[in-house]
Amino acid sequence: MEDAAVKKQHLFIGGKPTESIQYKELQAPYSGETLAEVATASAEETEAAIAAATQAGDTMRRMPAHQRAEILYKLSALLQERKDEAARVIALEAAKPITAAIAEVERTIETYRFAAEEAKRLTGETVPMDAAKGGEGRVGFTMRQPLGVIGAITPFNFPMNLVAHKVGPAIAAGNTIVLKPAEQTPLSSYYIADLLQEAGLPDGALNVVSGDGKTIGDVLVADPRIAHITFTGSPAVGKSIRSQAGLKRVTLELGSNAAVIVDRDANLDKVIPRSVTGAFTYQGQVCISLQRIYVHREIADEFIRRFAEAAKQVVIGDPLNPDTVVSALISAKDVQRTQEWIAEAKQAGAEVVAGGEVQGGILRPTVLVNVPRDAKVSCQEVFAPIVVINTIDSVEEGIEHVNDSIYGLQAGIFTNDIQTALHAAEHIEAGGVMINDIPTFRVDHMPYGGVKQSGMGREGVKYAVEEMTELKFVMFNKN
Repeated sequence: MEDAAVKKQHLFIGGKPTESIQYKELQAPYSGETLAEVATASAEETEAAIAAATQAGDTMRRMPAHQRAEILYKLSALLQERKDEAARVIALEAAKPITAAIAEVERTIETYRFAAEEAKRLTGETVPMDAAKGGEGRVGFTMRQPLGVIGAITPFNFPMNLVAHKVGPAIAAGNTIVLKPAEQTPLSSYYIADLLQEAGLPDGALNVVSGDGKTIGDVLVADPRIAHITFTGSPAVGKSIRSQAGLKRVTLELGSNAAVIVDRDANLDKVIPRSVTGAFTYQGQVCISLQRIYVHREIADEFIRRFAEAAKQVVIGDPLNPDTVVSALISAKDVQRTQEWIAEAKQAGAEVVAGGEVQGGILRPTVLVNVPRDAKVSCQEVFAPIVVINTIDSVEEGIEHVNDSIYGLQAGIFTNDIQTALHAAEHIEAGGVMINDIPTFRVDHMPYGGVKQSGMGREGVKYAVEEMTELKFVMFNKN
């Protein structure tokens, strides 16, 4: 990689770097150093990217599955060779602690491998036509075909792996892509575009346009050449996309304020370290970061005391330090917002038992107790190292609190009672329920998505491929 401090990052259109009419300096959230001058795409440049993707459509559609798989396998191998370099890109532009950045690269490698495997699994099924009167003498079967051009819009917090969850399935299915990365973390997407070109992806199959979200997003949503929009970001933007998309396919992964229930029989020696990890890793800037904890009254005092002690031991600082768990929030605006939300909760009667202070751009891991349900730190998505702990008298009460949310991405429960676990799994309103684990758990082949204002559609490579293909039915009349 070139020296990031002097790099001029162009757009990536039609298989090559493309100069833009405008560039913007990109600063590291932790150090404030200038990482690059990054292209800011205009509406016209975005349309050029769509045109390149459209032109490459026939090539991708006709490409044999084994060739698409081979490109994705090659990408995985290249990323494996350059894992440390890729992780450094993430750590610098996102202030993601380097240990977490390495873990993200490893997950990204695996995600593209899953995509390579799914490229060879685009199967259909036979339909027993004679099950219906008049169907005799006929053979029916289904097949899956690519939709066309995919418009992918990704957030800052997993700038390689969330890109992989959109780009990987799109290529596996034979689609082309126009990718719009988050303004703070475009370098990771351009890095992957270069590697895919080296891996043999046809020119125009992947196009990357960085810049203003509204300028680029409006073009992607409105252009009839875009067949599918896959978006990860805020509910407000997701609703806007959904209302403007018309008959386009839409996959939305939106907000969350993920919760866990801790039953009275839970093993605190295991639950507390795991919950601290879920609440504070990467500054809590994870869609399924643990934000709300509901603890049975019989163990609440001990849980809160030990959790607060553990929170105070979390290492903060430079994201390039391998011991760092919490570094700078993505922007100064978010630091100010979290301070205001903490102050609001305190004014409403909440108690801060750990953290709450800001050091530079870093918010120390913060633990709040006795928080009213309508406080922003409880009912909205905090996206910061803040966790709320409240006391419950029963698991049933905990389920009511978990469901008392506009969101429903993932939730968890710690219990040793199988009946309690099954009851929670059935009654918790979320896209995923983790039994004896935190809601922050995710591996990259599982179905992933939410209900309510957490979105619609599912990711997880197999499930994303289904979202990005059209089911076609074929019938032969043998008579």
